[in-house]
Amino acid sequence: MASGHGSLAMLGTQLSARGLKVKLTASSLKVWKLDVPGCCEEVSYASDTITCRRRAEDRGVRWFYTSWQEPIAPTDDITDAAVYVLGYLSRRPEVAGAGVP
Repeated sequence: MASGHGSLAMLGTQLSARGLKVKLTASSLKVWKLDVPGCCEEVSYASDTITCRRRAEDRGVRWFYTSWQEPIAPTDDITDAAVYVLGYLSRRPEVAGAGVP
């Protein structure tokens, strides 16, 4: 099993291969989908900062998390994590909140 940083690097490779811009930092993976507008004036493109930490609810297994602290997938499920991130960054702002009161 890779370290947290190694797992973020592997996720970054997967997302980059799928056309996303990525930047690996010491503690996170910044991700942008440049063909989808951001949510507001301050955010030009759909983006997020992915982190990795142990999840107590899953016996301490390392998971990827969104910047909103939502679990994405265990770090040994790189493909599932990449598909999840690509999916939520691909939603256009006008569609992402559709159906929400």
